[in-house]
Amino acid sequence: MAEVAKEYVLDSFALIAHLENEKRGAFVSVILKEAQDSEDITLYMSAINLGEVYYITMRERGEEKAEEVLSLIKLLPIQFIEPDMDLTLKAAKLKAKYSAAYADCFAASLAIEKGVPVITGDPEFKDMEKEVNVKWI
Repeated sequence: MAEVAKEYVLDSFALIAHLENEKRGAFVSVILKEAQDSEDITLYMSAINLGEVYYITMRERGEEKAEEVLSLIKLLPIQFIEPDMDLTLKAAKLKAKYSAAYADCFAASLAIEKGVPVITGDPEFKDMEKEVNVKWI
């Protein structure tokens, strides 16, 4: 029997955990490796969440490090999704209902749109679990 394809949305928390070799990033590292080695796993990330990783890195380590990290991220097997009007409004509706950060609402709305889990360890997703499938790290 053929293996069923797996799809996930990564939020910035998950990608940063991977990039910083945090214990919680271990699952992310495994799933990135599997996505690199197989066409059975597809990973998505909103461009908004990519921007979040960039600004957090820049704020904490400077622009040069942020550019270096961005270059590394571009090599990862992640499909970056630029939000259109529909996704933006879905994120805005989630933001109106929950106290989560606006960028988190983009990851959540992308996961809802794709019908796949969002990988995160960010507690702000706890309230949104009624609407989004969360794979906790």
